[in-house]
Amino acid sequence: MTSSAVRSVALASFFLIAAAAVMLLAACSPVTLLNALAPRDTHREQRDIAYGPLPRQKLDLYVPVTAAPPRGWPVVVFFYGGSWNSGERADYRFVGEALAARGVLTMVADYRLYPEVRYPDFLKDCAAALAYGLEHAAALGGDASRVYVMGHSAGGYNAAMLALDARWLAATGHRPRELAGWIGLAGAYEFLPLDPGPARPVFFHPDYPSGTQPIDYVARDSRPAFVGAPVDDKVVSPQRSTLAMAARLQAAGVPVTLRMYEGVSHASLIGSFARPLRGWSTALDDVVDYIGASAEAAPRNANN
Repeated sequence: MTSSAVRSVALASFFLIAAAAVMLLAACSPVTLLNALAPRDTHREQRDIAYGPLPRQKLDLYVPVTAAPPRGWPVVVFFYGGSWNSGERADYRFVGEALAARGVLTMVADYRLYPEVRYPDFLKDCAAALAYGLEHAAALGGDASRVYVMGHSAGGYNAAMLALDARWLAATGHRPRELAGWIGLAGAYEFLPLDPGPARPVFFHPDYPSGTQPIDYVARDSRPAFVGAPVDDKVVSPQRSTLAMAARLQAAGVPVTLRMYEGVSHASLIGSFARPLRGWSTALDDVVDYIGASAEAAPRNANN
């Protein structure tokens, strides 16, 4: 076969795949497609695990099929975004699969949303989910000294608040020192006053409660962090949130890994965790590398 014929076949295959993708996208949402394409042989799933008594106080578990390290797999408890008024844990199966395939025991948790609740009740749910992860990590094959809280967008806010503001974990009998670190992707860390949009009533605009901003809780003993965002994020200002958070952590002497991503949007940054879209950013590799790199520096005694 000539080189021109090879190119013709390759182009034909590309357009067939593109056409199939368009047809699939027309029939279902992009998230549904990403989840449908996520492999099922890289992990074991356990769904609908209750971390509390209410309907949305549940999480899904993604366990690697690879042999666990001697101390167990690192553990991530993940919270999705959605302006604190939308989202379902089932929509983020592709995140659970991506991390579990890399040897990370992952929990993707629901939490109550507006209008059922406002600030701070969703943080109480997230703290209960994270407490479940801390308490059950070892029994599930994880390393209890390597538990990370992670989130995207509004979920990044949740993760940051749990890691930086001790009030939330304290209510569950735990404290941030038990975490190996926290991971925020396009998270909102400083955002008042809120721009017009769905998040305003969540925080009682314009009568904002005090103490709502994660950046205000950075201290010398804060947990190590990974923060990343698109360079041109149109939803959450990277200058005001991710870059400002990284600067505040650095100024306090807290270990922080900062990654800024070209060519992705607020939504497609987390979408790049899905197998078909991993060429869009290195975020998955960066997060997994951070978890691996942090392992030796993390405290080995969860009560330290």
